[in-house]
Amino acid sequence: MPGWVFNIFFNSHNISWEVVTPLFLFYRCGIGSSDTEICLGQGHTANFGLFSAMQPLRHVLKAQGSPRWGPLTPASWLLLKNFRAHGGLPSTANPSPERQEDGVPKDFSSRLATGPTFQDFLRSASGPQEKPSSPEAEDPPPYLTVDELLGRQRKVYLETYGCQMNVNDTEIAWSILQKSGYLRTSNLREADVVLLVTCSIREKAEQTIWNRLRQLKVLKTKRPLSRVPLRIGILGCMAERLKEEILNREKMVDLLAGPDAYRDLPRLLAIAESGQQAANVLLSLDETYADVMPVQTSRSATSAFVSIMRGCDNMCSYCIVPFTRGRERSRPVASILEEVRKLSEQGLKEVTLLGQNVNSFRDSSEVQFNNAVSTNLSRGFTTNYKMKQGGLRFAYLLDQVSRVDPEMRIRFTSPHPKDFPDEVLQLIDERHNICKQIHLPAQSGSSRVLEAMRRGYSREAYVELIHHIRESIPGVSLSSDFIAGFCGETEEDHLQTVSLLREVQYNMGFLFAYSMRQKTRAYHRLQDDVPGEVKKRRLKELISVFREEATKANKTSVGSSQLVLVEGLSKRSATDLCGRNDGNLKVIFPDTEMEDVTNPGLRVRAQPGDYVMVKITSASSQTLKGHVLYRTTLKDSSAYC
Repeated sequence: MPGWVFNIFFNSHNISWEVVTPLFLFYRCGIGSSDTEICLGQGHTANFGLFSAMQPLRHVLKAQGSPRWGPLTPASWLLLKNFRAHGGLPSTANPSPERQEDGVPKDFSSRLATGPTFQDFLRSASGPQEKPSSPEAEDPPPYLTVDELLGRQRKVYLETYGCQMNVNDTEIAWSILQKSGYLRTSNLREADVVLLVTCSIREKAEQTIWNRLRQLKVLKTKRPLSRVPLRIGILGCMAERLKEEILNREKMVDLLAGPDAYRDLPRLLAIAESGQQAANVLLSLDETYADVMPVQTSRSATSAFVSIMRGCDNMCSYCIVPFTRGRERSRPVASILEEVRKLSEQGLKEVTLLGQNVNSFRDSSEVQFNNAVSTNLSRGFTTNYKMKQGGLRFAYLLDQVSRVDPEMRIRFTSPHPKDFPDEVLQLIDERHNICKQIHLPAQSGSSRVLEAMRRGYSREAYVELIHHIRESIPGVSLSSDFIAGFCGETEEDHLQTVSLLREVQYNMGFLFAYSMRQKTRAYHRLQDDVPGEVKKRRLKELISVFREEATKANKTSVGSSQLVLVEGLSKRSATDLCGRNDGNLKVIFPDTEMEDVTNPGLRVRAQPGDYVMVKITSASSQTLKGHVLYRTTLKDSSAYC
């Protein structure tokens, strides 16, 4: 669809609006289709349709008298506040007719003629908008007061499911709610609001949420009448993908917020307090939460996630991410560096740069860097989209982040194999605080299946990249993702994936059975024709081979001394400590006294956040074990490793 499109329907009672855009789709509960993108409030009239995109509104409407306006819905407010700014509507929820200079009331068409045109809406949506830092930063919608947007010390319980991005999203959501006066609790039974940050990547992940909602329904039903009603919200990808089904199937869900709507949480909760369901699942082309500083809730944390971009443009045929998290957009470098500096000041020793396709980062906010430099892809790799030009790239960001604190480790995930130009590999090899660990999702070892997946490379190109990475970064640790039983996968295709696992010998792996997702290209064009039992059998075989080969790879570390960032006590033994090495493998070692090489003669016990040198004595597919040698620093340790 080329642009904004409007349609206004009249009837004998009131007027209803619909706005459908490439950026925003509005929806009224119980009326829209499964492709709609927002549902905000119930009990009001806000129905939507289509009409010519290129005409000003005044040329569409015909004079049919002045309609009677009902109260504005939350959905209407987001649109109609633009009308107010241009004088198209009065600011009250039940406007009275404007009058001409002679005192004669204007009819609706006359008032609309002085309002905004299609171009006004394009201008208001054309670029990134400055986001308010608090509910008081802009006028509240006419149906809410400033006081109603405040949390009034209500307690929020947050549960996180899925990937690291959801962990970071939880911190963003809490940062926004905290500023609005909410309190956080780790006790579910004392919570006034329960928010689940959800995942939709596989059917199993969604089923976990449905099961959890049934448990919460019991808790909500048994809530004492003396307390405020318990409000339950679904956040993240599942809210985006299944908005209509969640609201209709689970009447006890009070609010939905998609990945780009966390700023709207105070308003959604205020609507939920009135007893209505509320939702905002608008996807954005510019939202990166660059000005929202995530709240680190664990005082003992040694590491943190830093989101540098959101969304994905790769459109792999199996993947729901572009439909739940939107198109790819990157956060300004300056805001990323500010967050990393603050984390360093808090004493954290490791940051992981996050994104759906983290190494395709491109900051175009600085005009002077928006030249016509094209993307450098890995050899033998292609994209499913038009090659992008200009902007500050991932190599520049990685360089700048690594300079913030020489004692802070830097990781990044999840990358795409296509975005590993030589400058990125050289930087990883040269900087002592950039971990020599690369996640390189393969998904399949069969070129035929990779083509059906729209991955943009063949098995041969992927293996060539593996060799190039190992030549560029000696001792690099590799991890990968694999999908068992994708559409049309034959037994021969499966055996090629098995052989790739044996050839590469990954140190870590994440393997899953294929789960078809609606809206994806595979859903529309391919058949999920591999029987469930066959998927399970193939997955079991892949896991077995991976563990066998990972054990071989990890055993090469036995006898070596490795730098470990201490995280805390081992979960399995109160006398052992646990940490992670440069390759992100878990390392277990006894909690004993050791020498501190920065203070000769001083004997210390390791604490979370310390760097210690550990001599490896044994290895499995997932864990290394050893004994501690001494405490050191990241910079000093580089001379020994």
